[in-house]
Amino acid sequence: MTTYPSLEAGRYYHVYNRGNNREDLFREPRNYDFFLERYARHVAPVVDTFAYCLLRNHFHLLIRVRPEADWPDARGPARRFANLFSSYAKAINNAYGRTGSLFQKRFGRIEVTSERYLAHLVCYIHHNPQRHGFVDDFRTYPYSSYRALLAAGRPTRLRRDEVLAWFGGADGFRAAHAAGDAASRAAPLIDHDFEHQV
Repeated sequence: MTTYPSLEAGRYYHVYNRGNNREDLFREPRNYDFFLERYARHVAPVVDTFAYCLLRNHFHLLIRVRPEADWPDARGPARRFANLFSSYAKAINNAYGRTGSLFQKRFGRIEVTSERYLAHLVCYIHHNPQRHGFVDDFRTYPYSSYRALLAAGRPTRLRRDEVLAWFGGADGFRAAHAAGDAASRAAPLIDHDFEHQV
């Protein structure tokens, strides 16, 4: 069984999960919005979110855990992710007449310990819809943070300014994404077993 690191304050993590038995997590557009609303309610109070991508049967997030002094209560990120998954699964089970677990038992997380790979991971996350054949151009995919990070002046819960700073600004962000994701595929931040099983 894979051992995952604890989610510790001040550290960055690539967080991911998929549907139990590779089942779809999102069946229609309203499911994606509902998941993000539940994420904002359950998880966002204790983490900063830098990038995300929700795909039909799995998702990816880049987060940093906030200092414990900033948490609204004693529930840390692991408990809050569990609450998110439980809340979302109950709603999906009710809506579609299904029973049982919707998510894999344990969600994956990889600590990001190198600043060099933060930008690579953002590109990797945003390229997922194209890599898995959901769209021909990842920039058109509606359920990732790519467009929100470029929408200057529009409200967002994402840490937009920090992300763009990793790329030297919006032009660097676009250029890095246009260059492809070969570097991010080579990065030791990705659980290749997970990627090949979605």
